[in-house]
Amino acid sequence: EDLATAVGTLLPVLSFQASTSTTAQTITQTNPFTGTTRILSGQYVNQTADTLSLVATMNVIDFGRGKANIALKNELVQASQQSLVNIEQQVLLSAVQAYVNLGLQAELVAAQESNVRLITQDLRAAKDRFDVGEVTKTDVALAEAQLASANAALASAQGNYNVARESYLAAIGHYPDSLAGLPHLPGTAKNLAAAREIALKTHPLVLQAQHQAKATDLGVDLARAQMRPMISANATLRDSITNSNLPIDAGQLSLTLNQTIYSGGQLSSGIRRAIAQQQAAHAALLQTGVQVSQAVGNAWSNILVANASIIAGDEQIRAAQAAYDGVKQEAQLGSRTTLDVLNAEQTLLQAKAARLQAAANLYTSDYTLLSAMGLLTANHLHLGIPTFDASAYLNAVKNAPATSERGARLDRILKSLGK
Repeated sequence: EDLATAVGTLLPVLSFQASTSTTAQTITQTNPFTGTTRILSGQYVNQTADTLSLVATMNVIDFGRGKANIALKNELVQASQQSLVNIEQQVLLSAVQAYVNLGLQAELVAAQESNVRLITQDLRAAKDRFDVGEVTKTDVALAEAQLASANAALASAQGNYNVARESYLAAIGHYPDSLAGLPHLPGTAKNLAAAREIALKTHPLVLQAQHQAKATDLGVDLARAQMRPMISANATLRDSITNSNLPIDAGQLSLTLNQTIYSGGQLSSGIRRAIAQQQAAHAALLQTGVQVSQAVGNAWSNILVANASIIAGDEQIRAAQAAYDGVKQEAQLGSRTTLDVLNAEQTLLQAKAARLQAAANLYTSDYTLLSAMGLLTANHLHLGIPTFDASAYLNAVKNAPATSERGARLDRILKSLGK
């Protein structure tokens, strides 16, 4: 709409003016000898006039002001559209993180529940062996302490799950009924260099900064154009009726040249200000590129770490499972204590939890990389959902129409959301 307003400044403005007036006059006579003044009898004059005017004004030549302003507003529109894309990425990434985290917390709760059941069995076995004199009261106490610790860990996991459900509600809009399995990871890039190259070309923050920098370039042109003259045209049609009931029609056409000679340094200050904003915007563009490149590198590193953690986690689970099975068998033969069995159980549980966390990190890191590359959008992911077409809205109003069907529909949507 700012662009439409800028276009409208180059179009003629048509207005009407209506006025009514009454003029009363008295005719007096002054005596030159005495200096006294008297009103002549019957010499009162009243005049009334009703006037209706139709006025059209238009800037004929502005020496680049309007063109520069329109181009500037267009760049700002493009920048705001890229800002909208970046918000879309943030929304989708929050949804992915909430979904993955909720699934992870559910699996951790299940693991803790399994651990509680396992330790309960160990405690029961320790009590049975104590009854027959195979172990001491200390072994039973160790199992009881471990069970209490497992119950505390389960309560903590359940709390984390409830927190994850609230995050899911905030990101998705409703509580989950049941979670489906995670889909295949989306494709990103072959290597880090390719990912960075794509990011610097497609990331909405980079594109937004580019449009903002271009807008400040045009801002300098606009500030310099303020130094130039302006020619405007004015056309007036006037119809007046007086108390004599005689219509008076008049028309007027004029051209006006306006050139500022001295403005107290305001115009020069405006140019310097525009140049400073231009330098700041171009510096911000460079810094945005650095930050986007860094985000891609961080996400890529997280993916490598997650993949390595998954491989190491699989090996750790295999070894911990073998150790637990061996320690349990040895405990049954009397060569291992209850404490050894409990420690082996916890080592296995920690290995499984670390493997689950690594898998979740890999999934979120992959989508984080996609976001850092500027590709985490509904269109790129082929989600098949309706999306707001900002370009279509721009095309509907860029010529400054008096009314816009698309704008009216958007107003109705916003009003319904407000209700």
